[in-house]
Amino acid sequence: MGMEQTLIILKPDAVQRGLMGRILSRFEDKGLKVIGSKFTQISADVAATHYADHKERPFYAGLVDFMTKSPVLVLALEGVGAITICRSMMGATFGSQAATGTIRGDFGVSNSFNLIHGSDSPEAASKELALFFNDGEIIAWDRANEGWVYDLSGDEPE
Repeated sequence: MGMEQTLIILKPDAVQRGLMGRILSRFEDKGLKVIGSKFTQISADVAATHYADHKERPFYAGLVDFMTKSPVLVLALEGVGAITICRSMMGATFGSQAATGTIRGDFGVSNSFNLIHGSDSPEAASKELALFFNDGEIIAWDRANEGWVYDLSGDEPE
């Protein structure tokens, strides 16, 4: 498992509840690197594109409406196995079912509002990052403590 990039969206409920810093800190504490960040109001068109796979589901219209009601914090994160790590940190989809210690388990109880979105595959991450970030908004940079986050003695960081 190599270095990956993933998209994270702190949804309107996380923003409105003042949880952005606490959630972002969890990812940084884990060792993931922020390579892009944008506080933005998602348009109906972008929300519809992002959730197009759910278009035929009964919750689709409500989801698009929810995602456009308030600003969101969109993050591009990087790390070894970042997609799997982020999804594990997020917890089960519904806060009422998410384990303690996960973001949804610690901050959520709703089965409608679930605080956070994270890419579920490298293909989805690539597509989603391109939807939310323009050229030049994701920045490759060297982190001074990288050798203390990963063992860099081999061919691949681990």
